[in-house]
Amino acid sequence: MTHYRSCHLCEAMCGVAIETDGDRITEVRGDHEDPFSRGYICPKAMGLKDVHEDPDRLQTPLKRIGDRHEPISWDQAFEEIAQKTLEIQSRHGKKSVASYSGNPTVHSHGALLFGQLVFFKALHTPHHFSATSLDQLPQMLAAYQLFGHQLLLPIPDLDRTDFFLILGGNPVVSNGSIMTAPGMKRRLEALRARGGRLVVVDPRRTETAELADLHLPIRPGADAWLLLAMMQVVLQEGPRLGRLEPHLDGLAELRTLVSPITPERAAAPTGLEANAIRQLALDFLRAKTGVAYGRVGLCTQPFGSLASWAVYALNLIAGRLDEPGGAMFTTPAVDLLDIAAKAGMRGSFGRRKSRVRGLPEFGGEWPTAVLAEEIETPGEGQIRALYTSAGNPVLSAPDGRRLEKALASLELMVSIDIYRNETTRHAHYLLPPTFGVERDHYDLAFNALAVRNVAKYSPALWPRRPDQRHDWEIFLGLSERLERTALHRLKHAALGKLGTRGILDLGLRAGPHGGWTGQGLSLKKLEAAPHGVDLGPLEPRLPGRLYTPNKRINLVPKLYHAEVRRLLGEEQKVRSGLVLIGRRELRSNNSWMHNSPRLTKKVSCTLLMHPVDAAARGLVDGAQVELRSRIGVLVVPLELSEDLRPGVVSLPHGFGHDRPGIQLRVAQAQPGVSVNDLTDPLLLDGLSGTSAFSDVPVEVTAVATPSRADPPQVERAKGTPDHCPS
Repeated sequence: MTHYRSCHLCEAMCGVAIETDGDRITEVRGDHEDPFSRGYICPKAMGLKDVHEDPDRLQTPLKRIGDRHEPISWDQAFEEIAQKTLEIQSRHGKKSVASYSGNPTVHSHGALLFGQLVFFKALHTPHHFSATSLDQLPQMLAAYQLFGHQLLLPIPDLDRTDFFLILGGNPVVSNGSIMTAPGMKRRLEALRARGGRLVVVDPRRTETAELADLHLPIRPGADAWLLLAMMQVVLQEGPRLGRLEPHLDGLAELRTLVSPITPERAAAPTGLEANAIRQLALDFLRAKTGVAYGRVGLCTQPFGSLASWAVYALNLIAGRLDEPGGAMFTTPAVDLLDIAAKAGMRGSFGRRKSRVRGLPEFGGEWPTAVLAEEIETPGEGQIRALYTSAGNPVLSAPDGRRLEKALASLELMVSIDIYRNETTRHAHYLLPPTFGVERDHYDLAFNALAVRNVAKYSPALWPRRPDQRHDWEIFLGLSERLERTALHRLKHAALGKLGTRGILDLGLRAGPHGGWTGQGLSLKKLEAAPHGVDLGPLEPRLPGRLYTPNKRINLVPKLYHAEVRRLLGEEQKVRSGLVLIGRRELRSNNSWMHNSPRLTKKVSCTLLMHPVDAAARGLVDGAQVELRSRIGVLVVPLELSEDLRPGVVSLPHGFGHDRPGIQLRVAQAQPGVSVNDLTDPLLLDGLSGTSAFSDVPVEVTAVATPSRADPPQVERAKGTPDHCPS
């Protein structure tokens, strides 16, 4: 039997055709009738079968007894967890409980609807953390400051652009990130075939840069210099504001702000020629259509917020914002932005400061870089209980070794997850939800980030077993036990009756393509279109889509003035030693895919280094080397590559599966090392508190007795305390 659905293992929303025989998946292939992906899939699609059939995947609730996890019933788990949570809050206050949400949360509409909007409110705590501050927070902050909504993110109109400028992104591998676009290589080849240009700015010659007309190997952490200098050139040539000019505030301020940052001044910090910077700005400005796009490498650096704002500002003054072929806004079938706004979740910034280090909240969340210290540090508001949902912060947060020690000290830890991994092994209760093809699927988040307006509903291939629970049922079950008033019982009963199907149908009918008379889009109509529905190209949405109080674009928010001054104050601080950056591989999307035999066949955890840097240190290809930062030391195989800018080394993220107590047999067979045993929780984007994973100072030296058989190792750097000062 053939089933049509969307793959949810990354952001691309690729349509897949899944062949089944009884309750077995026999084949996964691309769906050529899917209007968005048109038959494209990447190797991760077969991970749907691998994860579904994985013998290591948890199937029933578990309770930790001593050093073992034992099965427990759902009702008993819910009752015990709620009782212990309420007891901890009674003794230590509401703030003693916290939550952490990982990236896979946004791949489940059930987790988004019932986790974010129901369960987290039932905890009655301000302590929330997520992968947002390890990834895209600077872009969301810029959207909130300029447009009034943290989710109003401009998306490249990729299929109609003539000039695509990419900074710190590798969409050929990621299939887009905050730019959902399946078949990225095909789309980029189409761009060049129609006479367009692709320019990639990255310290590494990435898979995307291999396709580019021009690759500029910038120094890590210097993107803000490049973008501000480009704006200086554009303003000197004459901005092209077009129809947005009457809805814009701050152009004169921007001129003053960037006037001293010329291409000549930006040359030294960026490591690029002044003429190359100036020509890039002019080419971008003079192209028929064009768009600048920045991603993870842009966000996760000491000036990530400044650089992320500068991308939006550059697009705006070059006439690229909200125009075909530029940076546009989606019109998704379920308007997640409107739902969030009505729920009071347009965004916030700096209303509160974290207890220990005083870092700002964003959107009701704290930077994950402070999670360990908030658990460790005694006093009012100390975190004593933690809920994690689909996250593995021991491998994804800075200084993972410190965080895992902190997790072991919690009075209560509850993990909603399908695996016992490096983080969830510390949980007192493990609650595994259904996964993948066992549950219905609709991309709430990624349809709001797609390069074309589409919609697709994927029903579950099989009904869940009686002993299983969907993630939304887990969140609702916990909420029912935490909130027992008559009003809450009525609310929970109504939500349970609606379920995700009922809520999704309401969202579709209330959305911009829906209706209540049978003419618009509804869940029934989506179910009748198993390949999905094409809702058309992106369209101009401003000023009507703005959420700012005065319905105007705030081009130069005050907080970025201070960041420019800070940038200029650090002009002379160009590092002379090695710096570390991360990387991602096509078959690997964070740690949770490393237990798939198919996806780990061609994935390796090696340190990339330029041959010039290796020769200067007497290092050879394939040798075991010591990689050292302020907080730790790793032993890792060396791989020489001319794709890196000299002075830069690169290690992939998501590895480090050598911890005891995990249940991931495939991953444990090739554990690699965790780059976040080296990344420093004190290295942050100075404005938002986002972890600065790029531009980490490191040293690389030979291991005394190198051997390819040596296992990966990690230790604390000598003279470095277990708890970094804050």
